[in-house]
Amino acid sequence: MDAREYESQIDHLSTLLEVSKQLGASTELVPLLEAVERATLEVLGCERATVFLYDPGSDELYSKVATGATDIRFSARMGIAGEAAQTRSVINVPDAYADARFNPEVDKKTGFRTRNLLTFCMAGHDDRVVGVLQALNKRDGAFSTADEEVALTLSSLAGVAVQRQILLDEYAEKQRLQRDLAVARDIQQSLLPAAAPAIDGYDIAGWNKPADETGGDCYDFVPLADDSWGLMLADATGHGIGPALVVSECRALLRAAIATPEDLAPGMQRANALLSEDMTVGRFVTTFFGVLDPRTHQVVYVSAGHGPLLHYRASTRERVSAVASTLPMGIVPDLDTTLPVPFELAPGDVLLLITDGFFEWANLQGELYGTDRVFDLVESNPRLSSADLISALHDAVLQFGQGVAQADDLTAIAVRRL
Repeated sequence: MDAREYESQIDHLSTLLEVSKQLGASTELVPLLEAVERATLEVLGCERATVFLYDPGSDELYSKVATGATDIRFSARMGIAGEAAQTRSVINVPDAYADARFNPEVDKKTGFRTRNLLTFCMAGHDDRVVGVLQALNKRDGAFSTADEEVALTLSSLAGVAVQRQILLDEYAEKQRLQRDLAVARDIQQSLLPAAAPAIDGYDIAGWNKPADETGGDCYDFVPLADDSWGLMLADATGHGIGPALVVSECRALLRAAIATPEDLAPGMQRANALLSEDMTVGRFVTTFFGVLDPRTHQVVYVSAGHGPLLHYRASTRERVSAVASTLPMGIVPDLDTTLPVPFELAPGDVLLLITDGFFEWANLQGELYGTDRVFDLVESNPRLSSADLISALHDAVLQFGQGVAQADDLTAIAVRRL
């Protein structure tokens, strides 16, 4: 090794040491990748450098930093970069256009002319592929064997640093999402009634437990004119933040549209027309809105896709399971809100409104809890309060599920005439 080569090697080692310090100090991914790019340009004496990150989900390589170029994304099994990732090797191409693996499309898009290139894989501390580094156009000829050795050292430093930063960013993003979901959950829970209405001769309770941080179910008790009360239960398709927003909108529209018992049918129509304007294909809300008149003990209702409605008649031990009276809200702008025949709550009767998370809860054998078991629970517990009845139902489906995790939101309203 002559003096010039020795000095060059010392310079390279000094630069790599400085690169190592910079990579260790970086706290953001893009500045880190830019530091890797600058180090590649300096250490390897090239005109351009590209940092490709590996996306294991799509099995693709994509660039966030490429000197003088826009973002690039392609299969991790294509081209020179793909081969470097697959083989974990350094690929030195002295004449790019003479190599069949070279893709000239990027040159055509950018106007840059690639003469030669050095491509090498970046691996993390666990030896997983993190990405690929590519150096283009050595300024003083072709890339040498010494350049390949320097590239290996640089790729090791960069791979570990980039993997660490990606993991830190993913953790920070997960924490941010969890905080946002917690805020969304608090907001959604605050929309639920603080307490059930106190109505002479009645015991009423409501309850909600989403499957995720936020859910697509809600219930409400709405004071109406003439001392009557609106009972609302809604279930948007799916569960999570999207359905939570939809069901919150549905609740707000119904509250604004129905102020008196006479508003029930036209109010449901108006609310549905507005909701359908905002809904995308495949989304809808099954909704029950009933008006309880404590003077006549009658319930008049519209059930938009929500069912069954479980009415237990205590005096005759009769089980009435009514079906929905019209389509779910949000599917069509013109909703048929013809009122079904009202039903009367006699002393001891129970009206139980539940979302399908209860009766569709499956056990390990795939058997559903069903509505018959719900009726059995109501009939065998005639003295339970409405709140305790819902609690007992929740315990029952948990026991029936044999450890199967909750898959859907759970919401219930129980109305018992004393």
